[in-house]
Amino acid sequence: MPDESEVQGLLALMLLLDARRESRFRDGELVLLADQDPSRLDTAEIADGRTALDRAWRCSAAALYGELSRLTGSPVVELNRAIAVAEAQGLQAGLEIADRLPLEDYRYLHSTRGELLRRLGRTEEARDAYRRALTLVHDDAERRLLERRLAELGGATAGLSRR
Repeated sequence: MPDESEVQGLLALMLLLDARRESRFRDGELVLLADQDPSRLDTAEIADGRTALDRAWRCSAAALYGELSRLTGSPVVELNRAIAVAEAQGLQAGLEIADRLPLEDYRYLHSTRGELLRRLGRTEEARDAYRRALTLVHDDAERRLLERRLAELGGATAGLSRR
């Protein structure tokens, strides 16, 4: 059950606790946490525990967005769920959710699609999505970000954002 947040959270707890095993005793005596020697901690196990904790958070965030989306029926909430799913389950899974949303005139749909497509290496599709977002954007900071993304992909931006 690697995609279950509770399982990942339990794994994180076990790894982080076990990482302290060598520092809990000194000369056969129990050592309180405040007095434990940090150099005796298992740093590799701590890193693994933190990774599991990050996975637990990503899994639960996607699930929470799923429940909120079910309760509200909002395509904007569903777009936010798509972003969480992309981080937790993969870019393609998030893109599949975004591609089903009826938000043709919503700039964040297109900028999200652009980012997911860019990260998937689908450059031309990413350019098209960023260009569409530029036609809908009204905020200068957002416009500059989209123009930077397009420039990074080698896409022309002149005049697109003022339509």
